[in-house]
Amino acid sequence: MDCLQSHRKEMVGIAVALAAIGVGTFYYLYKSKSKSKRCLDSEMFKEFKLVKRTELSHNVAKFRFALPTSDSVLGLPIGQHISCRGKDANGEDVTKPYTPTTLDSDVGYFELVIKMYPQGRMSHHFREMQEGDYLAVKGPKGRFKYQPGQVRAFGMLAGGTGITPMFQVIRAILENPTDTTKLQLVYANVTYEDILLKEELDSFAHNFPDRFSLYYVLNQPPEEWTGGVGFVSAEMIQDHCPAPASDIQILRCGPPPMNKAMAAHLGALGYTSDMQFQF
Repeated sequence: MDCLQSHRKEMVGIAVALAAIGVGTFYYLYKSKSKSKRCLDSEMFKEFKLVKRTELSHNVAKFRFALPTSDSVLGLPIGQHISCRGKDANGEDVTKPYTPTTLDSDVGYFELVIKMYPQGRMSHHFREMQEGDYLAVKGPKGRFKYQPGQVRAFGMLAGGTGITPMFQVIRAILENPTDTTKLQLVYANVTYEDILLKEELDSFAHNFPDRFSLYYVLNQPPEEWTGGVGFVSAEMIQDHCPAPASDIQILRCGPPPMNKAMAAHLGALGYTSDMQFQF
């Protein structure tokens, strides 16, 4: 009897060991497969083919780049950015950070929405890019690390192209049905035509009214404009962002003068440095 029990224990031990090996092997293969699908390299530039260019306005275009396979993902954490390298008007190398508007749930490709400034060095590269050309990319870059539920609410202060990191965070939160984080965005531009991703932002506001609020501010508004006018003020922040609290955070991204002004407003309103993050 003792011999039989000992044999049974031995067989159970072998079965447990085999199961552990099987689970470990599956996990290793799964992680290896997942890792192999991630395309970014933080140390080395990799080239991606432009497969579609869509003109959104006279100086804004959306660029879609193909990843190596149809199930590849870029591998960019939410809220972080990539470095893009190109040639300026003098043929010299130039590198600039950009945040894709796509997430890793968008497999097989990534997209950049680019505003091309007349004197911008990297703007020249994108202005000249045609479908079939390649863009050198390296990353991920950035200090922002997002985990669902890390705060109760985000206030967002964006200016111009500073909307792109905000848009990535907004998409990730609203497209995750288990993430209950509230979002309040104040988005400033010079003119109505300068508003990037307006259709997408308006759609989010319409489809998620309890989770996402949106307030536009224009320096040169059209007639019958109902949004904010001028520059983002402390009063606008009070009215359209969550109040200072330990479980909220204000994200800001815009031109340097705007970032400086927003930091001053936030400090005067009682937002501590822990409650703020600048992309």
